[in-house]
Amino acid sequence: MRKKIVAGNWKMNLSFHEAEALIHNLMDELEEAKPTAEVIICPSFPFIEMATDYMEEHLFKVGAQNISPFDSGAYTGEVSAAMLASMDVTHCILGHSERRKYFNEDDKMLTIKVNQALANKLIPIFCVGESLPERESGKHLEVVRRQVRHGLFHLDTDEFAKVIIAYEPVWAIGTGMTATPEQAKDMHSYIRTLIAERYGDEVAKATMVLYGGSCNSENALEIFSQEGVDGGLIGGASLKAEEFISICKQASIQDV
Repeated sequence: MRKKIVAGNWKMNLSFHEAEALIHNLMDELEEAKPTAEVIICPSFPFIEMATDYMEEHLFKVGAQNISPFDSGAYTGEVSAAMLASMDVTHCILGHSERRKYFNEDDKMLTIKVNQALANKLIPIFCVGESLPERESGKHLEVVRRQVRHGLFHLDTDEFAKVIIAYEPVWAIGTGMTATPEQAKDMHSYIRTLIAERYGDEVAKATMVLYGGSCNSENALEIFSQEGVDGGLIGGASLKAEEFISICKQASIQDV
């Protein structure tokens, strides 16, 4: 049985004191709510140590928003997977559309980063999704198929089983637009079909596939109730403790 996951992507937001206040508010809210869904927060790099200090005792795990493709060395400004693993980080977001768009991360680069994450026992949260023109032109399945195959299908079965996939239609990220429950269900089903073709039905059934893209406390329950939707990768709504915990509660209602 797959357990629901709610991961909060803080992106490049908050000051140190704001991040500290949010973590403490989340701790209080989680202690009271005790959601059954797995909760992951992904702060910016400067706040990760602060988050991991509270991780074990307060019902959440900590992920990074990116990793370097390099092991170590003279790469000024980079943060390696090994560094993060040594700080008890458990997850890492890879392939987010903002990284693909603004930092030109292509399939080849993401393959290297996936390998780096797995080699250092970080769980990749691998993002896929189409732009609005790609959706409107009917190319959305082709785009997602390419991203999944090129980014992940070099892995063997044991490696792939450690990956979480997040479907985030680019046109819904930070826009207020959200995929309909039916669109989310259909794409999640399609992703599992791709996985089944490569790794078999059992692996496809076991793979966690999250939805992201303007998911909030008002639409989370309807989206998470769709067959095959295993929770969410939450952006802006993860910056407000009460809103984020409300989403975690709604995920906890759903049984897979």
